[in-house]
Formats: sequence, C-alpha cells, structure tokens
Amino acid sequence: MVAPQTYHLVTLGCPKNDVDSSHLARLLEGGALVPVADPREADAIIVNTCGFIEQSQAQSMEAIRTLAAQKREGQTLIVAGCMTQLYGREVKEATPAVDHVFGVGQWQEVARLLQVDPGAIYDIPEGNVRVVGPSAYLKISDGCDAPCTFCVIPKIKGGLRSAPAGLLVKEAQRLVGAGAKELVLVGQDTTAWGEDLGMRVGSGLPGLLRLLSEAVGPETWLRLMYAYPSRVTPELIETMAELPGVVPYLDVPLQHGSEAVLRRMKRPHQLERVYRFIDELRKAMPEVVLRTSFIVGFPGETEAEFEELLAFARAVEFDHAGCFTYSRQQWTDAYGMDEQVPEEVKAERRERFMVQQQAISARRAARFVGRTLELLVEGTGEDEDGAPVVAGRTYREAPEVDGLVFARGRARPGERVPVAIEDAGEYDLFGRVVRGGRGRGGRKAISP
Repeated sequence: MVAPQTYHLVTLGCPKNDVDSSHLARLLEGGALVPVADPREADAIIVNTCGFIEQSQAQSMEAIRTLAAQKREGQTLIVAGCMTQLYGREVKEATPAVDHVFGVGQWQEVARLLQVDPGAIYDIPEGNVRVVGPSAYLKISDGCDAPCTFCVIPKIKGGLRSAPAGLLVKEAQRLVGAGAKELVLVGQDTTAWGEDLGMRVGSGLPGLLRLLSEAVGPETWLRLMYAYPSRVTPELIETMAELPGVVPYLDVPLQHGSEAVLRRMKRPHQLERVYRFIDELRKAMPEVVLRTSFIVGFPGETEAEFEELLAFARAVEFDHAGCFTYSRQQWTDAYGMDEQVPEEVKAERRERFMVQQQAISARRAARFVGRTLELLVEGTGEDEDGAPVVAGRTYREAPEVDGLVFARGRARPGERVPVAIEDAGEYDLFGRVVRGGRGRGGRKAISP
C-alpha cells in the first residue's frame, strides 16, 4: 500500500468514541498525516463505529455503505470500533469495498497499517491536540464489570480498565493548554475508576478529582458523567461540594424506577438508597443539577411497573432525563428473556414518559429565572432584528445531551461571561449578557 498522506475520520456514537477518535487523530497527525473534511480528498477513510443498540448499528452501517459507494480507486476504507468488535465479519461481507476491519481499541494497529509507527510517537506536540469548542472529553476508564442484563458493553469493551492517574493529569493539562475551558469526565462507569488498580470500591474517583482539580486549577470546569448509582458515595459528594472547579452536576443513569424491573436488569435496585444519595447531593449542593436516563419496555415490564417509573421520576424531579425504548441485544442475558414487550407498547410508554418529563424539566429550569449564571460561549449570531446573540452552556447543561442558553449581547466563543437569566423553556434558558461584572462557575455561578 502506498503511504497515505491524508485521512478522513468519521465518528459515530457516544462521547467515549469521540475520545478514541481524538487519540487516533493525534497518532496519525503525529505521523504527518493531514486530516481533510471531504472524504473524496482522503487517501484513507476511517469509520469509528457504534454497536451499542440496533439503531446505532444501523447508523454505522449506513455510513459505511455511503462511504463505500463513493470510494474511488486508490482509497483505503477502514472500519473499526464497537460494532466491528461484534460484527466484523458481517460488515466485511455486506460491504466488500471495506479494505480492513479492526475491533475496539486497535488504534495503534490502524496507525501501523497507515505506515505510522505509534511506538515512535512518545509525545504529541500541544499544537496537535484537538479540542472541539471550549469543552473536551477526558476518558478516565474503559470497559465495565457491571452485570447489567440488557448491556452488550462488556462483550464489546471487556472488563474495567482505568487509565493511570499520571496519564490523566498530563492529558488534562494538555487539553487545557490547547484551549479547553471544561473537561467532561467519561467512561463506561466513571465512579468505578481505580477499582481494577486495587482501590476500595467507590474510593478512587474522589482522589482523582482532587488531582485533576489541582493540575488544571479552579477556573477549569470538571463535569462528571456516567456515574453508577451504588458508587455515589458520601466521599464523592463531599469532594464535589468542596472543589470549586467541579461543577454541581451529576449524570447517574438509573435505568428504571421499579425495583422489580431493576432486579431483572441486575441493576442496583434499592430505591431508598437512591433517594438517600439524591437527598445528600441536594443538601451538600442545593444548586446541583441531576441528569439520568431510563429504559422502557424491558422484558416483562408491566403497566404497573411502568407507572412506578413515572411515580419515581415525579418524586425525584430530575433536571434532565433521557428515555430509551429497550433494544434487544444478542449476547446479553435479556435477549432470551420471555415476555418481550411489543414495539408499539414501548413507543407509547416512552411518549408518556417524555410528556411528563418535559413538564418537570420546564419547572426545574424556571428556578434559574432571575439569577445570574456564568455562560461558556460556544457560538454567536443575530436575532430576527439583527441584534447580537450568543449561545452556550452554563454548569447546568452538559455538552450534546442537554439544552442551551441563548443571551442577547456580545461575547467571543470560548469566553466565559455572566448572563442574567430572564426566561426558561422546557430545555433552554434565555437571558442577556451582563457587562461590568464577572460571573462565576459551578456552585458559585448562581446569584439570587
């Protein structure tokens, strides 16, 4: 194969895949390959696939087929990632134009194929670090040891593998040096970090937060995603409340609100413990914002169990909640369970949940009206009258999954400015930039 000079990288799926693609991009660019936006101009096309649920698999296959159909002579089409870990042979058979298939974590092998020696690239210059916008994802671990009966991730990723603390500190400093104002910590289960390194269950993440906070300083936001409910410990809550750079925001995918369904899912099912740690979070950080996700239509879910989920969501009042219909996955325990719920019932239940949650989210958002929040500016524009407007996120919105804040006034992308909140929708906030003052981030971002 002639040594490629340019590449085009397509990333599908979750933020953890974004981190993997950034790692591959750094390897390739460190080896003098140049990224191009148009796949037709690339010597090598790489697709980082997602295989978590049927919809993501279909999206990955659609992208592969489209690129294969457009492939010109001399191009190399490489498919890698989660879906190919499960269905690599099927992908190659369905799309003969695919030249090479790799599984999860084989980015060094991809680099070698493209005649880049990853072993020779010990340190990538800071100018090659890729930060999209003012936020960056920091993947602190990969894989998962949880026994969830609906999840294929352990089959794809394997068991928990925590990144060493020193490596994470160095990467965090690199990202901040490249312009990141916020680091979003991700992993299959961020709260399990360190357990495979011999740390006590739930004890590793608080110490890691302290190391990262010291390394990047209090002006850099640290945001936690994908926390496992049984590992949200008093120590973690205390650490979050103490460190000024850790924003009072926590994403805890709970999956359901019926103890019977949670048992079938092999998830933490003692809801009293969930109520307790949520109460502790809100006492320690009264302004804390909580995100979660639920699955409806899990095998055997009855109408009464679904009503328990609705009641649980009403009782807790999450600021943000996603709801997904159960996707039957081969190689999971739930795949062969009896009483599979019909698709139309799943869809109807999801719709009912979202109608309820929209009202809850709007009520939770309205509590910020009349307050001043620090806005991390992501873009600028004009309203219908031609007046300047900025858009971005405060501590209450995680990248890509929550709403936005729109404010009248001027600011530069990447800047942090105080915004007086004047109105709230179901997901978004609206206000105006306040000049002459300085907003604060995290728990100090709010003023009455």
